[in-house]
This record gives sequence, C-alpha cells and structure tokens, in this order.
Amino acid sequence: MRAVRRTRGVLGAALVVAASALFVTAPALSASAHNSVVSTTPAEGEVVTAQPGEVSLTTNDALLDLGTGAALLVEGPDGLFYGDGCAAIDGATASSSVVLGEAGTYTVIWQVVSTDGHPISGEWTFDWQPADGTELGTGTDAPACGGDASGAADPAAGESSDEAQTDGADAAASGSTDLLWLGAGVVVALVAGVATWLVVRRRHGDDQD
Repeated sequence: MRAVRRTRGVLGAALVVAASALFVTAPALSASAHNSVVSTTPAEGEVVTAQPGEVSLTTNDALLDLGTGAALLVEGPDGLFYGDGCAAIDGATASSSVVLGEAGTYTVIWQVVSTDGHPISGEWTFDWQPADGTELGTGTDAPACGGDASGAADPAAGESSDEAQTDGADAAASGSTDLLWLGAGVVVALVAGVATWLVVRRRHGDDQD
C-alpha cells in the first residue's frame, strides 16, 4: 500500500509540474495574436471643430515599423484625400499629419502591421464642423503614401503587395510559435521521464525491502 501511495504521489507531482510548464508557455503563445485597436483620435463619430493636426490610432501592443505597410488615409466628403497618408509608428500608436478641408464626414482608412507580423486594417469616421475663419486644407486625388491601405479597405482588392512586405515577419512569427510548442513538449516529456524513473526506483527499493 505504501508503494501505491508513493506512486500516486509521484505521478500527481509530475502532472502538477507538467501543467505548470504549459501554464507558463500559454501567455507566450497567446502573445502572437493580432493587435486590436483600443482608441482613435479623433474618436469614432466625434464632432471636430478645430483642425486636429493629425489623426492617430492606438492598439493594445507595439506595432511593427517596417518602413512600408502602414498608412492612415483621411478621405473627405468630397472624395479627396487630406494629408499625405504616411503613418509614423511610435510603440503601439500610428499617426499621420492632416489639415482638413470642407465640412462634412471624414473617413480614416488605416493599415498597420501587427506585432505578430500580419497587416491589419479598418476604418472609422468623424464629423468635421470647422469654426468660422478656420484655415482649410486642400485635398488630392491620391495620397503620397498608403496605396495598399486604400486597397485593403476594399475586400475585392488584391493582397499580394501586403504579403510581399510581411513574408519575413510572418515566417518569424510562425517560427516563434513552433519553437514555443516544441519547448513545451520537451518540458512535458522531461517531466514524464523523471516521474517514470522515480516510480521505477521506488518500486525497486520496495522489492528489496
């Protein structure tokens, strides 16, 4: 009976250690999820009465600054774009300078590269109601940056350019996840091996007794 209790105790301890190892690796695995937007400036649906100077969005994790693949396009009610659309990345925030034109609803079409290497995109709107005497900007047919972001807002648009820009980052993210799973498997295998060795050793000792 004592041998049985010892065996159960050893196996129970091994299971606890194995579960702890998986618990430790789980946060690292979940860290590879896409970023999500936590705030925008101006906010969705906000009424703006003074030139904002820039538009920006902040996500829940740091963004990748690859030099390309990030843009914030500001489209006015006249169908023209305001600002150059080029996004500056600072940690978890992407921003772009803008001077708005005529009053109306503006749409910000954005694309950034998530911390896991994948491009994410979307859009939000706000209302521009400039006060009297506010200096207005001049729109253009196409911004200097952000052709990919403009296409990303259209589900029918191709994604080949986005994929080409992020192939290396995608491979790195995938490789990191594989290594984490491999590491977790190795830990569990080692724990199981030690538990088996302890069980055999205790049984051998009990037989000698």
